[in-house]
Amino acid sequence: MGLPAAAKGRAAVRARYRAPWRAGDCRYHRGSAVLETSHPPVYYLPLDSFPAGVLVPVEGATFCEFKGQAHYFDVVAGGVLVHRAGWTYPEPARGFEALRNRVALYPGQMDSCEVNGEQVTFQAGDFYGGWITTRIVGPFKGGPGTAGW
Repeated sequence: MGLPAAAKGRAAVRARYRAPWRAGDCRYHRGSAVLETSHPPVYYLPLDSFPAGVLVPVEGATFCEFKGQAHYFDVVAGGVLVHRAGWTYPEPARGFEALRNRVALYPGQMDSCEVNGEQVTFQAGDFYGGWITTRIVGPFKGGPGTAGW
């Protein structure tokens, strides 16, 4: 099994929920996207690019043996709260320092997510946050029967 790695390259990444509150340029070479075996890329957007009040920290954390301890956010926009729709690694493990001060979002919980202008499909399941475009080919972990591989 391969280890997760920061992707190289560049992509324009956009996520929307109830308003176009986040649009920007996500540079892979700065550690903005992570690739893992049997997963589509997960995009990490700059924390300081979200307007105040959109990301609300929540209790609880999970641990990734590669990236470290993840902390979660509710997303609040347009008077609606989406529970644990994003996460961050405040103190990422060695090799993933570029994820500090960045937030990943579950694309299936947003109204719209795009990479280079293409609407993404979200990774199946309720744990992984991959963004699938037509340039990414599966199969992907996350759906029924995929927990063991």
